[in-house]
Amino acid sequence: MTLLLFSFAAGLATILAPCIWPLLPIVLSASSGEGRRRPLGLVLGLMTSFLILTLSVSYLEKALGIDPDAFRLAAVAVISLLGLSLIVPSLGSRFEVLVSRLLRPLQGTGPSSGQGFLAGFAGGFSIGLVWAPCAGPILATIATLAATRSVNARVILVAVAYVFGIGVPLFLLAMGSSRIFSRLREWGRYSGRIQQAFGLVMIAAALLIYTDYDKKLQLRVLDAFPSYGRLFARIEDNEHVRRQLDEIRKDGPGAQKASAREGSDLEDLGPAPEFTGISRWLNSPPLSLRKLRGKVVLVDFWTYSCINCLRTLPFVKHWHQAYGPSGLVVIGVHAPEFAFEKKTANVEAALRQFGVSYPVAQDNDFATWKAYDNHYWPAEYLIDAAGRVRLAHFGEGEAPEMDAAIRELLADAGRPRPSAATLPAERSSPDRITPETYLGRERMERFSSPKPELGKHLFALPRTIGKDHFALQGLWTISGASAISAAGSSLELQFQAEKVYLVIGPRHEGDSVAVLLDGRPISPEDSGADVQGGRARLDGHRLYHLVDLRGKSGPHRLRLVFDERTSVYAFTFG
Repeated sequence: MTLLLFSFAAGLATILAPCIWPLLPIVLSASSGEGRRRPLGLVLGLMTSFLILTLSVSYLEKALGIDPDAFRLAAVAVISLLGLSLIVPSLGSRFEVLVSRLLRPLQGTGPSSGQGFLAGFAGGFSIGLVWAPCAGPILATIATLAATRSVNARVILVAVAYVFGIGVPLFLLAMGSSRIFSRLREWGRYSGRIQQAFGLVMIAAALLIYTDYDKKLQLRVLDAFPSYGRLFARIEDNEHVRRQLDEIRKDGPGAQKASAREGSDLEDLGPAPEFTGISRWLNSPPLSLRKLRGKVVLVDFWTYSCINCLRTLPFVKHWHQAYGPSGLVVIGVHAPEFAFEKKTANVEAALRQFGVSYPVAQDNDFATWKAYDNHYWPAEYLIDAAGRVRLAHFGEGEAPEMDAAIRELLADAGRPRPSAATLPAERSSPDRITPETYLGRERMERFSSPKPELGKHLFALPRTIGKDHFALQGLWTISGASAISAAGSSLELQFQAEKVYLVIGPRHEGDSVAVLLDGRPISPEDSGADVQGGRARLDGHRLYHLVDLRGKSGPHRLRLVFDERTSVYAFTFG
């Protein structure tokens, strides 16, 4: 209930956000038509379409092959038609008759079309298809779960509470606008001209949405008033909400199963799900568990910019090389954490870089991820010769246990039991290191000042930076997944670790990043593998090793200075 209240409050606060401003002229204009129930239909239509599209667009895209942009184009056309109907009253009457016929099955249960409800609903439904509200933590969680087709009852309830919060102020605004226009029609002979003017406003708004110029206007507002956009986000940006959202992310049909698997040794955990929704197979033709029946299979969920995944790679490669001749098949399922990891060329480059020769399936739509009810990077599922999951492990560590289980299942499959091979050395870490730190708005934490909104901001470094916190200086564009620099912009981080890694995406291959440690250009002794002469040369979107203190872990201050339009995604530490 607490999370539902916060969701409702976050929806209410959205009326203050710059992202809703392009919507307001359309709401006001659409409310200017005749019919006292038009505002109700308008807001209900908007709420309905926004809720349906947010929760189901991924399902529709998958099932019907619909391009999501088709919804936007159809909505722009309807909004333009509504604008024309205000300019030409006879066209408006025909439009309402058309809508009435299309929605005839609903007329027995809803307000009559003569009161403007149906025309308002059609207009509001179109608005909901093109509106993209500012994604705070709550809406970002809903969108992520919908994108991975992990919608359940709790997600729907939170989304409904959020949408009702949006609807209340919009309904009050639409009602006020409608009453004003009703009075104008009673008192003034120029009300028709005013209504036509609002029709032009609707058409202009449709053109702004079609050209995406409405988003540019929002960015200009944030440029002019950078602190304004942060005010409304404080409602949902608190520890209690984050904890509740974490529970929702883990609350799926496989959550309890995953918990049971983690401590289950070699119990029978049920049939292994088949690979599904794979966009491309690398290092191999397409594979299926049905065709691999009789072999022991290790399925490893990973992504190439995840440092925890890269730390497990030596063990996965070891098992492929040591036990492949004995009947083990290793399959990596690459589920991207960031958009650039969906590109096949980037994944192929990572396979070459890390020496991965076993089959890798690109699970860009998280279809196989969902089939396994997986929630983690990395995650390993060991499948016996009969196609049953016998062991699941999440995260790093426990390599000896997995090694022993592989050898046991190979023996159970009638193969000569292979002798234990020497495992790669486990990497030790200090007792306390800085946690993984995301730089995009959706998962940003430990930022030295209030979390910025989406868009461009000019930042100044604070005098002090808290432990494990980071700060920005210069002009930055904040997106959901990354922060994008202007030329000369810098980032400072107070960390405690032996090694520092950063996922970076350059604008051009050959761009570089200046690396300074504790106020001085980093020395060769402290430089990571990707740094030479105090600079990291960038050759693509990937994880870069910036700092390696070689056993001298301790509190340090890292400063990075960037070229223009360099994208930074997440820090990881070791």
